[in-house]
Amino acid sequence: QVQVVESGGGLVQPGGSLTLSCVVSEITLSWFDMGWYRQVSGQERELVAMSMADRSLKYADSVKGRFTLSRDNAKKTVSLQMNDLKSEDTAIYYCNIRHHFTPDSTSYWGQGTQVTVSS
Repeated sequence: QVQVVESGGGLVQPGGSLTLSCVVSEITLSWFDMGWYRQVSGQERELVAMSMADRSLKYADSVKGRFTLSRDNAKKTVSLQMNDLKSEDTAIYYCNIRHHFTPDSTSYWGQGTQVTVSS
């Protein structure tokens, strides 16, 4: 059974940094996209950053230049380095692993990790 486990959330002041990490088990990642979504209560879950199976990267416009996504297929990890954090980055962050060609039917989520940006 595929497991997706996140870590690294917490409380940080505006302008600070955090790194979120996600490790996946029981899966070969060659054809999988890996990345992060976030959700604020009462709002839809939105894409933050995604590393596609071809290693191209996608970022939400709101995080470009501040967040950096990296993946390591051998270690089965994907990490999100978040710099210059703003209050609007406060959300629950979810790691997502999905098959590149069947993303709707083969998609796995972590349990979520809270990121709070506040002074």
